[in-house]
Amino acid sequence: SEVSGFRRPSNQKIEEHFTMWRYIFHRLLLLIPTLLGILAITFAVIQFVPGGPVEQMVQQLTQGAVGGETAGRSMPGTLAKNGNRISAEDLAALNALYGFDKPPVTRFVDMVWKFARFDLGESFFHHQTVFDLVKEKMPVSMSLGLWTFFLTYLICIPLGIAKAVRDGSRFDTITGMIILVGYTVPPFVLGLVLLVLFGGGSFFAWFPQGGLVGDDFDTLSWAGKVKDYLWHMALPITASVAGNLAVMTVLTKNVFLEEIRRQYVYTARAKGLPEKQILWKHIFRNAMIL
Repeated sequence: SEVSGFRRPSNQKIEEHFTMWRYIFHRLLLLIPTLLGILAITFAVIQFVPGGPVEQMVQQLTQGAVGGETAGRSMPGTLAKNGNRISAEDLAALNALYGFDKPPVTRFVDMVWKFARFDLGESFFHHQTVFDLVKEKMPVSMSLGLWTFFLTYLICIPLGIAKAVRDGSRFDTITGMIILVGYTVPPFVLGLVLLVLFGGGSFFAWFPQGGLVGDDFDTLSWAGKVKDYLWHMALPITASVAGNLAVMTVLTKNVFLEEIRRQYVYTARAKGLPEKQILWKHIFRNAMIL
């Protein structure tokens, strides 16, 4: 019914609304067993994979080179005095140091409880909490991820539209081969190739080999800091974006091709509308509802 210009939503609308929220709630509930399953699989794999913290510490002790996190801890018995022999007591002390003296179920419950409190523990080698290590690297990762995200969409959408409009042409074939190569080459391999070619490896020294900014970053002007930052990020962003172009470009092309072949496009052409108007006013609006 409608009173004073206000239209009451129908029962069907209300039911659809509750159905949507019920679906979202169920999906959120499924996150709990999914995360527990991932943690259980990860925990089980770590138990059977050789080269854990105890094995690595034993190797370092027998070689007389103890460093990293454990160097800052008090090592009981002969572990602190003589690194050339590892007795059963020393091995038991190492297992207790890293918590491997507890049953697997107890260790798993402790791990889940710590993760639930966002306690990621300490690094075995860096003598720092994992949270501090992540916080230290997070700005670089977020910067690279945001640039990759925006540039991927900025390139893929226009490129996908151009490939759809020129479907089957030489342009479509050449660009398809280029993005396929970028997709098949792993980013770290492409990054090494870019460093060798343009980072002063063997050919051109156009870009720096590492670092987020230069040593003189603090002394530069605002424009100079932006230029220095972009100069250092050019090769990593290129290597990261190249591997993400294929999926989004092909998706955009296929969606536009599907819209181009619809009946309303033929009707618009029959009415004599310009191709640009058909593309951007009609096809673009419908195709970009992804």
